[in-house]
Amino acid sequence: MMLRMSIVLLVALVASALLLVRVQYDSRRLFAELNKAASEAQRLETERDRLEAEKRIAVSSLRVEELARSRLAMRPITHAVTEYVALQEKAR
Repeated sequence: MMLRMSIVLLVALVASALLLVRVQYDSRRLFAELNKAASEAQRLETERDRLEAEKRIAVSSLRVEELARSRLAMRPITHAVTEYVALQEKAR
């Protein structure tokens, strides 16, 4: 009777030890994944900040004006150049 009880306790002890090792392994693996995800989040946040800065530069009024003059051949409005557009009447 005592031998059976010892064997049962030994099996329970071994199973508990194996479960503890498995839980520790999973804990370490999840902690490593958490650190990797945190560093990736930091990298993405830095990239987003950089892109936001580039966006602000790209849409600044001086940049838009420069592109309008160089690529679209636009010029500033003056009173000397006035164009009138004729209004067409709708046919009834």
